Amino acid sequence: MKFGKTIKLFLLDGDPNGRISCELSNWTGKAYKISRIKVKDSGNREELNSTGVYLLFGKLEDQTDQVYIGEAESILRRLNQQVTQKEFWNEAIVFISKDENLNKAHIKYLENRLHELAKQANRYKIENAIIPTQSSISESDRAEMEEFIENIKLLVNTLGHKVFDDKREIKSIQKHETFFIKASRGADAMGEPTSEGFVVFKGSKASATTVNSISIPFLNLRESLIDKGILQLTEDVLVFTEDYVFSSPSTAAVMVMGRNANGPLEWKLINGKTLKEFETNGK
Repeated sequence: MKFGKTIKLFLLDGDPNGRISCELSNWTGKAYKISRIKVKDSGNREELNSTGVYLLFGKLEDQTDQVYIGEAESILRRLNQQVTQKEFWNEAIVFISKDENLNKAHIKYLENRLHELAKQANRYKIENAIIPTQSSISESDRAEMEEFIENIKLLVNTLGHKVFDDKREIKSIQKHETFFIKASRGADAMGEPTSEGFVVFKGSKASATTVNSISIPFLNLRESLIDKGILQLTEDVLVFTEDYVFSSPSTAAVMVMGRNANGPLEWKLINGKTLKEFETNGK
């Protein structure tokens, strides 16, 4: 069961584009969001000399999101090093403990688990050349660090990055939210609406061909998905090799059917109700 949370954001520079500190009610951890160009201005933040973990965010030229996950016994010193050593990033989010209760074993454990979670979510290109080694900690410490990780996931999302979030927004109290398209030329897909748009599930099948009237931007997107290996030709159909989030149900439907389509009418529950009906009237 989810409970409400109170998150306190403080603009250190009085500027939404500047440094931000972030605290969660009843948690000893603390987050800082620092742009690359503001690292040099952070020498007076004594708390940033603490032990912690950090994430560096950037984008490739094709707008693919990138992340590097690291740990350091002095977060500020390491960020200054990364300014000179890594060019790709333009924003960092760091996590420390307000009671200075994180030791080297803790942060090595956090680094490894965060890397694992980012890999599982498969949203960002992970820049780490080597998989971080997981430290051996006690059962009680492991439980505390897993709780710390849950709060890291919450705050990283709040600060603008879904690097650890599952593409499927599974809600256990709701049933039968999977929508289907079964159409001509082998299209046979399933997915669900999310807060980001619509996710088509791994293993779904899309038509291997397109009609002549398909819009050029959609055709280009389809070719891009094929080039990236997200759509892979298998036995005369294109198969989704991973869950993929589209900006809208219609874009998802076009990719699956190989023709222009009205997603809210094409995606249907197993009982035949359309997505449009579901969103308007519920089940």
